[in-house]
Amino acid sequence: IGSQMLSRASAGGVPRLKPLGQRMAVAQDKAFAFSYPHLLEGWRRQGAELSFFSPLAGEAPAADADAIYLPGGYPELNAGEIAGNAAFRAAMTDHAAKGTTIYGECGGYMVLGEGITDADGERHAMLGLLPVETSFRERRLHLGYRRLAPLSGAPYSTPLTAHEFHYATTVREGDGDRLFAVRDALGTDLGETGLRRGSVTGSFMHIIDRTD
Repeated sequence: IGSQMLSRASAGGVPRLKPLGQRMAVAQDKAFAFSYPHLLEGWRRQGAELSFFSPLAGEAPAADADAIYLPGGYPELNAGEIAGNAAFRAAMTDHAAKGTTIYGECGGYMVLGEGITDADGERHAMLGLLPVETSFRERRLHLGYRRLAPLSGAPYSTPLTAHEFHYATTVREGDGDRLFAVRDALGTDLGETGLRRGSVTGSFMHIIDRTD
């Protein structure tokens, strides 16, 4: 089922998932490496202008971006470097304050949160734009293809297919609008996931495509 989802999404047809903005800044380095190429290409084909930046290289998203995408990756292995990038932190705070659309998935979601505790038990302060705290001190595998029904906080309004793969434990999750009602590939109800605060949204789900 999962491979069929990805094959359909990667096929060279009409782009289906709308871009988050016209001028999208995309984080891209070893901490933010899990973006699906078919999504980026689909956004380009729909006219979105993509720029890339590396938080690990001390870079920040473009000041004129109207949307910022933080994909998944390994922020837990680079949390100290992310925490130490003052330009990235300041730019993200400024963008959130002025209402720029910001979406983080999996590792990107954790970076939007308040802090990440690594496998050695050291806590690293993150952006603090979403009220979520995660930890890798006690690793637990979350794995599988997911079907998402958007809720009021979601950045998309159509049903989606997605993939979940991470070892993080959610230590604390505060108030905020939820993004998705989740079912696994067999239809089992997995509850609700994700958070929205203002223009900032995120979840552990790696979105693959629309399902409608």
